[in-house]
Amino acid sequence: MRTLLCALGLFVALFSAAPAHAQFANRSLGLSLGYMVFKSTAGLEGGVFLGLDASLYIESGFDMVSLTKITFPKDPVSGKRVVGVAPSIGFRYLFLEETFRPYAGSDLSFLFVFREESTGQYVGVGPNAGFDFFVADTVSLGLRAQYNFYIALNEETQNSLTVSAGAAAYF
Repeated sequence: MRTLLCALGLFVALFSAAPAHAQFANRSLGLSLGYMVFKSTAGLEGGVFLGLDASLYIESGFDMVSLTKITFPKDPVSGKRVVGVAPSIGFRYLFLEETFRPYAGSDLSFLFVFREESTGQYVGVGPNAGFDFFVADTVSLGLRAQYNFYIALNEETQNSLTVSAGAAAYF
């Protein structure tokens, strides 16, 4: 009798279960290394940056993304290195959602430049494009380029070009 009840319970469990669906890893965290070219932005020269990336898959190929960069560009006036922090948040559209994922998007960016005598604060917007290539089920490598237009009170419009390579873990 006991075996019959176990078999009946297994039979009910097998036929009442919903079909299995594959899970899509829709969040990521990563690190990137790149170069920011400042075209007269804040009177800075270009510099290498280290970035922290994050993404959240929304739906239908759209991601919400964030990239926070820290850089140490040279100030041509003082000749010293300064600290620059550039957080951004935006959206991107994934043209393909398989192993190779090219994308295009737009970010709202901020740039804070910390000097001994003052702090520069800029707000910018700009397009970006790139791709991610999955080397494992949950690990991707990618390249990204971004062009920003920065504005600040009482200053001319500034711009910068950013190119980076990164690695991300999806979970």
